Amino acid sequence: MSDETSVTILPTKPFATLAEYEAAGGGRGIEAARKAGAEATIQAVAASGLRGRGGGGFPTGRKWQSLRAMAGDRRFVVVNGAEGEPGTFKDRALLRANPYALVEGLAIAAGAIGAREAFIGLKAQFETEIDRVTGALAAAVAAGWLDELEVSIVAGPDDYLYGEETALLEVVEGNDPLPRILPPYQHGLFGAANPTLVNNVETLMHVPAIVADGADKFRAIGTPKSPGTTVYTVCGDVALEGVWELPLGTSLRVLIEAHAGGMRDGRAVKMICSGVANPVLGGAALDTPADYEALGAAGGGLGSAGFIVYDDTVCAVAVARVFSQFLYAGSCGQCPPCKIGSGVITDALGAFQENGDPEELPKMQRALLTVADGNRCYLAVEEQQMVSSILRGFPEDFVAHEEGRCPLRHDIVLPKITDLVGDRFVYARA
Repeated sequence: MSDETSVTILPTKPFATLAEYEAAGGGRGIEAARKAGAEATIQAVAASGLRGRGGGGFPTGRKWQSLRAMAGDRRFVVVNGAEGEPGTFKDRALLRANPYALVEGLAIAAGAIGAREAFIGLKAQFETEIDRVTGALAAAVAAGWLDELEVSIVAGPDDYLYGEETALLEVVEGNDPLPRILPPYQHGLFGAANPTLVNNVETLMHVPAIVADGADKFRAIGTPKSPGTTVYTVCGDVALEGVWELPLGTSLRVLIEAHAGGMRDGRAVKMICSGVANPVLGGAALDTPADYEALGAAGGGLGSAGFIVYDDTVCAVAVARVFSQFLYAGSCGQCPPCKIGSGVITDALGAFQENGDPEELPKMQRALLTVADGNRCYLAVEEQQMVSSILRGFPEDFVAHEEGRCPLRHDIVLPKITDLVGDRFVYARA
């Protein structure tokens, strides 16, 4: 599952105990952080160039610096492990293999910003991951890693928006996963004035090695603006689905051909989808480095480094409809343009797929112009960017439907991953 030349957080064999983790070098980060103190720890994270691995890519050290500088006696760290992006399985793979690195990174983050309370947000259906994290927390307490830090696991709903950071805070407070207007640094947990740090599982798991070994070692891997490794997920029409920890900037071609075994039946790559959160890229983008800058410049995005790859037998209209349906169902309804607009887009795509009525396309295009008006979270932008990119990138499939002659596959299954068995993922049933 991992490339042994670059592994830092995803071991080939899961760590069964804290002792195994420590034998592999774990535990040095919390020790180094306590010796260095909060300011030096934050400086090391900032110097490393570590960026958030949950999709946003925000500099982690800068986030920690701003939280530590905020006034407020009651401080929190919240771990976002509510992974729900289609085509992504990296956080769950990490938690199954190495929950101790998460607990160590969480302890370091809490000490850095002065937090005494922390929450780990997971989905209730992530039973294996909850068991692994629960065991790791107990071992960390026994080892003296947590001191006075009180850590609670929040087992939340399966909603897509549970993974949105402000909706995650709502769930921690006992509410439904409805995104807030203000971000966590402006409206924290249990009161707007409480400084609250929200970091993704993978982000925190990189921290111990950075603090123990120094920023330069982390920066020696990856690219200057996207340093370090990340855990990529690749699924779809590839020979071998799976997760691999590799340097940021590894090309899409290497991911798909060298690690995922290329396309099944020797077909050509038609579409590369970064979950449903970014514009879709075509097969011509195969040599693009998979990092924040290069994928953005190519018209796509890295997101949470999960890639759904389709071959040249798939219909782009069908892909757009299935992805749009997922986002429409996930929309919370607080922003009417998002809920209504994504519904119009989904219905138009469905009708167009069935009968090729050209009047459906103007309906969809009008809704695309306004779906993101006044949005609280990024979901409506995802709908806008993803559907628009498919319209631009694969016009021939829309023409084929309009002419009633599309010969391509339409049996698209949303790749909402629930498990990895061998070299194939298990998808949730609709």
